[in-house]
Amino acid sequence: MLFLVAVFLLMSLLIGAAAHTSLPVFLIAATVIASWLLVFTLRERRARTRH
Repeated sequence: MLFLVAVFLLMSLLIGAAAHTSLPVFLIAATVIASWLLVFTLRERRARTRH
């Protein structure tokens, strides 16, 4: 239950911050985060296939 409260708190902070930035800044930040997640996923998948 505490985990869910923490997740909702973090989500509200991120959504609030995104609402106060301009659209180009938000899109650049979203692209950077999505790219980082894609690289992380590919590295993890590659590491699992090696073991």
